[in-house]
Amino acid sequence: MSSIWLFGYGSLIWRPDFEFLQRRVGSINGWSRRFWQGSHDHRGVPAAPGRVVTLVPDAQGVCGGLAFEVAADTADQILDRLDYREKNGYERHQLDCRLDNGEVVNCLVYVAGESNEAFLGDSQLQQIAEQIRTASGPSGSNMEYLYKLAHALREFDIHDDHVFELEKQVALHTPQD
Repeated sequence: MSSIWLFGYGSLIWRPDFEFLQRRVGSINGWSRRFWQGSHDHRGVPAAPGRVVTLVPDAQGVCGGLAFEVAADTADQILDRLDYREKNGYERHQLDCRLDNGEVVNCLVYVAGESNEAFLGDSQLQQIAEQIRTASGPSGSNMEYLYKLAHALREFDIHDDHVFELEKQVALHTPQD
């Protein structure tokens, strides 16, 4: 094996923090990005968890993100770091990703399923927005995570109604300086 592919749909889009051979816009069918995973260790604390994205099965869904090709000789080291970074309920999955050039590659993807103890699940959009607006943890505010994700999605011309509507709701209820 000369390389492996990783698919990022959350913070990996704007902060991959690993070396890669190439980065391509791509999409995964049958999944949607949702702010349904609790963050007790990065964007919140145990008493007041933040919300970060995970993928949820959705027969009609298409999740856009970035696919990173990494060299096989660095893959183990990169995966060790990602396993630590994604430790709060995320598990590795193998999913097909369609790249922007039409090529389909099998990617390793971190998904936090509903059976993990940090999974918060669906809620009314306004409740999710309020939780994001007020949560903060060792990696910074939950709003920063949302805003950086929304900005990065726009930068790569990836549309996501869920993310952009949450961004709008959070901004609407956040006092401006």
